[in-house]
Amino acid sequence: MSQTLARPDGRDITIVGAGIIGLCSAIELLQKGFQVIIIDKAEPGQGASYGNAGVVSPWSMAPQSMPGLWRKVPGWLLDPLGPVVVSPRYLPRMAYWGTRFLLQGRRTQVEKNSQAMARLIGDCIPLYQQLLADTGAQDLLRDSYYVHAYRNEKEANLNRLDYQIRIKNGADIERYNRQQLRQLEPALSTDFAAAIVIKGQARLTNPGRLGQVLSDKVQLLGGKFIQREVGNIRPSVSGGWDCFYDGRAHQSSQLLVAAGAWSADLLRPLGIKVLMESERGYHISYPDVDMQLNNSIMDADMKFVASQMEGGLRIAGTAEFDDKNAPPNPQRVAGLATLANKMFPDLGQSNFQSWVGVRPSLPDSLPCLGKVQGMAGLHVAFGHSHYGMMMAPQSAKLIAKSITQEIDEELLNDFRLNRF
Repeated sequence: MSQTLARPDGRDITIVGAGIIGLCSAIELLQKGFQVIIIDKAEPGQGASYGNAGVVSPWSMAPQSMPGLWRKVPGWLLDPLGPVVVSPRYLPRMAYWGTRFLLQGRRTQVEKNSQAMARLIGDCIPLYQQLLADTGAQDLLRDSYYVHAYRNEKEANLNRLDYQIRIKNGADIERYNRQQLRQLEPALSTDFAAAIVIKGQARLTNPGRLGQVLSDKVQLLGGKFIQREVGNIRPSVSGGWDCFYDGRAHQSSQLLVAAGAWSADLLRPLGIKVLMESERGYHISYPDVDMQLNNSIMDADMKFVASQMEGGLRIAGTAEFDDKNAPPNPQRVAGLATLANKMFPDLGQSNFQSWVGVRPSLPDSLPCLGKVQGMAGLHVAFGHSHYGMMMAPQSAKLIAKSITQEIDEELLNDFRLNRF
């Protein structure tokens, strides 16, 4: 059974994926006069977009793979509380991706990737302000510092490459000693000896509510949602593209794949291979603790972030490489709770809730954006790794301009689908 919604002028599009990338893209395209339908099995903005740390940082332009990282990875993998874990059953699949990831840590490649990241991330705060301006939910975005806290004061070094990249791009960064850090964040453990404080940031107080607000905006602009799981996609015999769900074909002139970690599965039957891995992230939240953080704080040693949310304190982080449909790993949840207690001793035995989601990660920390070569009307916007919340507004602007042919595709070369 086929459901045809294609317009004669071709200005209709189906977006597969109702995460932050899909929602922002829908708003951009609706404002350009497109008919937009979003299909996702989950409620809008309640997948991976829901579970992040809420950091909105125009200076998070340092890629995940950095020089010398290869020396740290073995220790992280052997540490039960370490920031990275690879399921033994997943190791064979991870080998090639992991090699390409480490090769991206060469200094010349890091500098190249960081500039591409800066293009997507630099205007994230004003772009979110624009998105929220007419929603009545401006309180979701608040000014904040991003505090990278270190136990070893020698590690809090502004000469490190990741901080030098930020400084060269104009970031206002300051090193705090133990006393200054204590004054800034009294709840933080005194084990932390120093911090690098990145200013000119913002934070979201409820990423899940942001998804609801943006989905309401999509509908106000005329967009529609279908809550179904797309089984596959393929070119329509009458032109355009078909999305299949519940035994029916949903046809549209154009199709945008923005399904996060599930995007590669949809593209594979078309003969398109993407070097992307499913990176599972966890968070735990403490709804009842009497504690307030003034800023977003990263434990720079263990690579997780604490942030104050509307629903309480959220501790988010870790990278677990495993099948994206595997059940949550209780050891990762327990480990994150242990680390949270080391970071904030006053937590004690407070009750917490846990969550797990899946990030779509490519070796260079850059997403796939743009047209799919040789497949007219097919577009992609996925693979934003740890940076989806920050990159979403600008990614949406770029993909919308690509779809409407308002941009030279060469400008999206760093984000091409087949770069690996």
